[in-house]
Amino acid sequence: MLAAVAPRRWVFPQPPDSAAVHRLCQELRLPPVLCGLLAQRGMAEPVAVRGFLRPHAGQLHAPALLAGMGDAVARLRRARERNEAVLVHGDYDVDGICSTALYTRALGMMGLRAIPFVPHRLVDGYDLSDAGIAEARKWGATLILTGDCGIVAHDAVERAAAAGIDVIVTDHHTAGPTLPAAAAVVNPNRGDCGYPEKGLAGVGVAYKVCCALAAELGFPEERLHSFLDLVAVATIADLAPLVGENRALVRWGLKILPRTPNPGLRALLRVTGLAGKEITATQVGFVLAPRLNAVGRMGEALRGVRLLLTDDEREAEKIAATLEEENRWRQSVDGDTLRSALTQLETQFDPDRDRGVVLAADGWHPGVIGIVASRVVERIHRPTVMIALDGGNDGKGSARSIPGFHLYDAMRDCSEHLMRFGGHRMAAGCSIRPDRVDAFREAFDGRARSVLEDDHLFPQVRVDLELELHQADEELARLIRHAGPFGMGNATPVFAVRGVRLAAPPKLVGKGHLKLTLGAYGHTLDAIGFGMAGRLEEPGFFDGPLDVAFKLEENTWNGRTSPQAKLVDVRTAGNRE
Repeated sequence: MLAAVAPRRWVFPQPPDSAAVHRLCQELRLPPVLCGLLAQRGMAEPVAVRGFLRPHAGQLHAPALLAGMGDAVARLRRARERNEAVLVHGDYDVDGICSTALYTRALGMMGLRAIPFVPHRLVDGYDLSDAGIAEARKWGATLILTGDCGIVAHDAVERAAAAGIDVIVTDHHTAGPTLPAAAAVVNPNRGDCGYPEKGLAGVGVAYKVCCALAAELGFPEERLHSFLDLVAVATIADLAPLVGENRALVRWGLKILPRTPNPGLRALLRVTGLAGKEITATQVGFVLAPRLNAVGRMGEALRGVRLLLTDDEREAEKIAATLEEENRWRQSVDGDTLRSALTQLETQFDPDRDRGVVLAADGWHPGVIGIVASRVVERIHRPTVMIALDGGNDGKGSARSIPGFHLYDAMRDCSEHLMRFGGHRMAAGCSIRPDRVDAFREAFDGRARSVLEDDHLFPQVRVDLELELHQADEELARLIRHAGPFGMGNATPVFAVRGVRLAAPPKLVGKGHLKLTLGAYGHTLDAIGFGMAGRLEEPGFFDGPLDVAFKLEENTWNGRTSPQAKLVDVRTAGNRE
């Protein structure tokens, strides 16, 4: 099996300013390690720390600051006054599914006739297209409201207009040089938008639109707060940065989620075993979101929308069970596709030559190539495009990147070889004719060569703080949670301890996982390294002192909670690479 290109390099920042840490400890009565972490992340003043640890409504920006919001609200108000049918058109990923459900429920509460629609990935393709226009005509809708899509759908917007249907585009993906000729375009990333929070997910934009409409209609905005669970799930799933406004929305949404009023989310929590528990961003990202994503990846995403829209508990249970089955199928297809991709890499990939990688094959399921592209990037640390070919039909591509390489810009620069493309810095999609794949591969690698320096090609372990082993205790594990939710832009802290030894022999647990008991000066800490069992095959690796990079978590087993190190990397002590 293909190994990683190079060992991971550990990067240690400069220690935080000791005076700032002392000031935080004194004024906030927090332990030095937590204060050091906060200062390390740019929060050296008590006021900033208080606002970070306890987000408040004052951190939210006025929806009216979003360019195009006035036009969008005016058109929606007119639709309400005229009792027009509004087709809510989402995308088929979690962000699009949640945006569609949020719009449909919220607009309905405010007196509009909203009809949900999400395209079928394998039949209709991506984005607003003829399928959405046909659905609008079927229902007699004279307005299409997009969620998480539409920013590059110029032709479809024009075809809708020709059919007598207005379009409001709400999206967050990178805009092209011109905007669609829609009734309104709301996107914090359009070039003329001065909205302070550029990192809103599509669902965040949808929530802002609903808040602006509520203010226009005199509808109580607090009634929309119950939808923050959907905002949290989609923002996390879409890897939007969990800073600023996003962080506040997700923090509040995660508090709602365990007691969600949404029957579909309640059913999903039950089927995943999370019902009745405090939900973290990690659990959303790795447990809930994949099940919602699975229906869109493997077939009809509208089932995910129906789950989030039903008020019937029995129907919710049935759909949630279907999502669980789809996710198991998706995992099986993922595994097959990854093995196929790695086989290609064995013969085609040269780490000394290739900086941008394009893999293509007939028979790959287009619904899983994005996930597999992420796993390929984990192995080789190169921006990667996976293309699912379908005989002589157009191929569908999905791409994932590494820090330092902007995928959307790369796709734009290679667009002469593509039929269509869209996305953002770290993820993108495209469609391509089979006879253009080789030329695209060459152009994509050329773009990567022009951008990526040698240092970009080595995966890094970025350590936040060095600790003594005894400092990684239960209190720190508990307090760290208050610095969450963790995700893009607010990564889970990584700590490092140097020169520790094993207090017990290493063990192989589960399917390829490594269990260690770290020891130093009479203190011990249990550690788990997922997928790290291969280290047991390195002769003598655990005989001497080790440096360990880890995330500190609370682990509950048989009713007892204790701190546990989730290993990020382990190396022989003294290695300075």
